[in-house]
Amino acid sequence: MAVLLRLMTLALLCLGSLGDIKVGCKMWKQRGNEICCDGCHPGNRLLEMCGQRPSDLCKPCEPGTFTVNPLKWRCERCSDCVGAQVHVKNCTAIADTVCGCKEGLRCANDKCSYCVEKCQKGFEPLSNGSCRPCPEGTFSDQIDMKCKPWSTKCPKPDQVTVVKGNASSDIQCVSKQQPIGIDTTTPGVEKVIPRPPESSWPLFSVLIMGAILITFFIAFFIAIAFKIQKAGKKMKKQITKSPVIRTPTDEPRTLIAIECSFHEAQQEQGSSSTESLISK
Repeated sequence: MAVLLRLMTLALLCLGSLGDIKVGCKMWKQRGNEICCDGCHPGNRLLEMCGQRPSDLCKPCEPGTFTVNPLKWRCERCSDCVGAQVHVKNCTAIADTVCGCKEGLRCANDKCSYCVEKCQKGFEPLSNGSCRPCPEGTFSDQIDMKCKPWSTKCPKPDQVTVVKGNASSDIQCVSKQQPIGIDTTTPGVEKVIPRPPESSWPLFSVLIMGAILITFFIAFFIAIAFKIQKAGKKMKKQITKSPVIRTPTDEPRTLIAIECSFHEAQQEQGSSSTESLISK
């Protein structure tokens, strides 16, 4: 019973793999009493080179095998997707299994027999699966892409080249009427920074300088006024505290004042001498 089920399964697989595959020889030539095959139908392998009937000369490939050669005696075994490969399309009698690679990897060859890492910007993939830096004068600005030559001129006639190309970028252009600045904060990357039009810079500069000068003069006048006010207060205090010293003159009032002061001194001396006599 088990053998019967296996046979039925094999038959179904054969039918499924055949599909629209035609059986036998597709092209032949008459040679005497026989015909000789010049090419089997796709998905068929060669059984005999010459015979009586074209259908007897070729046979479809067995399940799990395929052929792309119309005059091959054997079918090839279908490939399996292993390791970093992913299954893309099933094997048929006329084509091998189609495999791909996981995210971040790429096929190393046309058959995708194994996977390798994708080439970064500034590099290009080679047929052996490796990556090489873009040669001088070329660039690659996309991952896993072939290097392309730098542009020889700007796309518009009113533009000029401001940054030459490198391994990961083409030349960069700006308009002739627009000044530019170069941002080199990121190592290895030159970024063009457009500035405002020239007409706006003089007015902006005048406004800035005017504001600075006005601020400076206001601060200067405030400092002068403060110093003047402080000096006036100091002089006023000195005038209030200092005694009035009058220079002696020949005027009668001055002489009288001096004479009075002399008499007062004598009286004080006389009184002191009298007191000393009394005490004696």
